[in-house]
Amino acid sequence: MTPSRPLDVGALLTSAAGGDRRALARLLSAAERGGEDGRAAASLAYRSGAEADTVGITGAPGAGKSTLVDRLIAAARTGGVDQLAVLAVDPTSPFSGGAILGDRVRMQGHDLDAGVFIRSMASRGHLGGLAVAVPEAIRLFATAGTPLVIVETVGVGQVEVEVASATDTTVVVVNPKWGDSIQANKAGLLETADIFVVNKADMPGAAQSRRDLEQMLDLSTPGDWRPPILETVAATGQGVDELWGEIGRHRTYLEEAGLLVPLRRERLEREFRRVLRGRIETEIDRLSGLPHFAELDSAVVEHRLDPYTAAEQLLAHVGENGSGPGSH
Repeated sequence: MTPSRPLDVGALLTSAAGGDRRALARLLSAAERGGEDGRAAASLAYRSGAEADTVGITGAPGAGKSTLVDRLIAAARTGGVDQLAVLAVDPTSPFSGGAILGDRVRMQGHDLDAGVFIRSMASRGHLGGLAVAVPEAIRLFATAGTPLVIVETVGVGQVEVEVASATDTTVVVVNPKWGDSIQANKAGLLETADIFVVNKADMPGAAQSRRDLEQMLDLSTPGDWRPPILETVAATGQGVDELWGEIGRHRTYLEEAGLLVPLRRERLEREFRRVLRGRIETEIDRLSGLPHFAELDSAVVEHRLDPYTAAEQLLAHVGENGSGPGSH
């Protein structure tokens, strides 16, 4: 099969910055896949220094996040945001190669709005996973001139919390009687959430859910920002304007407290470490094909050598032969 030609990412970025949505879509696909094209696109976008305001929306499946995001899009557009993007992230589809489409269906009312770009994203084979692919996609949006990116995840597991925390403001959405479904994730949610939303607040149990959250916050380490707890009914739009207002208030707080720049710097440092870990894991896979690796592997399995000494010998062997990272 004839190999595909490398993308001209510079030309695509120029076109995307000029409003070419197809060019932007191709760049996002490259970032999602990884590989040489993805790295080239990510590199150019990074060096542009462009930044976008970002909002993460996470919560248990069925919490109504997509409907809430749909309403937030309308609130943002009405509030004067000329252009925004939505990344609907699905960490659970590595085999199908695509993200779930339900989110896009629920947001289809904005399909004809030229100021809204909605993109589903799955993990696929990206080096470093979604925790790296999502920031790269955000930077591509920013480089194309998009001032606001909303990131929605499908659940509240570790991956989803990591992805949501790669944003300036993180909104955690729960439902009435939410406690049992995500009990194990409460600590992570407390650390991650800047705003709590009790959605479907017209259902029984909403007041109890609010009290549970208040108690959780009372027991947590206090800070200058106490996450507000809002009640919404996304299906009707109730409370969404208030949520949009709180998102803006949190952004103002970050700026006035001098926290926005350090927050973004810390995210970049985490991203660098994730990329580095991914590169090291790839290098380990390459080393496992060397004859010396097989010899050491047998020695460890047969208890002739402990794993620590074997690892040191392998690294020493790689250094002597000049076949380590960066030498090929």
